Amino acid sequence: MNFQTLQWVGGIDGCLELIDQRILPDKFETMQCKTVEQVWDAIKTLAVRGAPAIGVSAGYGLCVAMQSSPKSNLNKAFDHLKKNADYLATSRPTAVNLFWALDRMVDFAKTYIAENPNTDVELFMIALLGQADEICNEDKAMCKAIGVNGEKFIKENTGILTHCNAGALATAGQGTALSPMYEAQRLGRKFKVYSDETRPLLQGSRLTCWELNKAGIDVTVVCDNMAAMLMKENKVSAVITGADRIAANGDSANKIGTCGVSILAKEFGIPFYIAAPSSTFDLNIKSGDEIPIEQRDPSEVTSFGGTNVAPEGIKVYNPAFDVTEAKYITAIITEKGVIESPDTEKVMAHLA
Repeated sequence: MNFQTLQWVGGIDGCLELIDQRILPDKFETMQCKTVEQVWDAIKTLAVRGAPAIGVSAGYGLCVAMQSSPKSNLNKAFDHLKKNADYLATSRPTAVNLFWALDRMVDFAKTYIAENPNTDVELFMIALLGQADEICNEDKAMCKAIGVNGEKFIKENTGILTHCNAGALATAGQGTALSPMYEAQRLGRKFKVYSDETRPLLQGSRLTCWELNKAGIDVTVVCDNMAAMLMKENKVSAVITGADRIAANGDSANKIGTCGVSILAKEFGIPFYIAAPSSTFDLNIKSGDEIPIEQRDPSEVTSFGGTNVAPEGIKVYNPAFDVTEAKYITAIITEKGVIESPDTEKVMAHLA
């Protein structure tokens, strides 16, 4: 990619640098998060979004937090780390990668201290930054592997529908749902992408179209309610979306509107694929009924581009995600391979 969604700048006294996705595509600006509060706010307000990118940001967010840690006592430093991990976990409730990354950083810290009880806090901070770098590098490799495993589902001269943004802007690498498209492009395959605008925050029109267009991939933006028409006109041969959390039985939570697209795809006989890393699976949750769904600010629905589009004080229902049942999913593409017709047994075997 010719842009970097997020990166750590500097040594242990450095900071997390992000593309501010709230202002794309009108402006391309980066922001530096030098406090853990700034990282929390970036995640909460969608300056950085997408489950993998949120996870990587959380790992680096703890490195930012450690800069204000007590430097004289290793146990107090760990307590500081744990406190800030709990704080960052409150930023968004649905994307499991957030909690996965925070737990991994805390578990790494426990092991490091147990094995190095006499080390000083600065060496501890260096080790934590190394672990955050490892999470970031694994994310990049994961994205590439998903693309390699999924490009076969993109046929020559076909149309692909995607919803929301699960591309490079949602990860540290080249994306999840868009990664097979980038790999197919590298192989010289010609295809067309239709990107749902994805109301109410327009991640599809603002972000997916921006990055696919920059990559030279033929992309067309459509309103969310045009998907059925596209399918009826035989313009869509496959649907590929990402996921923010996947239950043990394969039910997948993704940006609001994904469930409806999956039902349409089933009706029209079009394969529906989820592309997500294995870290997105939450085996503690048996089905999608147990996935917590974030409710967001009503103003996201009642205003558009700063202009009110609904009566003042009107009631609003604004879930950020919905759940696509496994029965509507043709396959889940991960960095490990492909789960055809996912169910609990197949998911467990795949992750084992």
